[in-house]
Amino acid sequence: MTITLPDDPALASMGEEEIRIDLACGAFAAGHVSRGVAARMAGLERQAFDEILFARRIPSYTEETLAQDLETLRELGSR
Repeated sequence: MTITLPDDPALASMGEEEIRIDLACGAFAAGHVSRGVAARMAGLERQAFDEILFARRIPSYTEETLAQDLETLRELGSR
């Protein structure tokens, strides 16, 4: 996919990597893509992307994820 941005002085100081990361963070925060997809959009490994989300205070561990993890732990404990 190719995205064309306007030739605007406000964007001149931003590099391609910074723009990719901003777009990926925004898409993830809006719920449009998963963390894995957003990490790939940003061109980063998952852990590096998680660190950026943390630094930007974008939550990546939801109550739903916690509930799924707790259910998995209960299932594993009953074996």
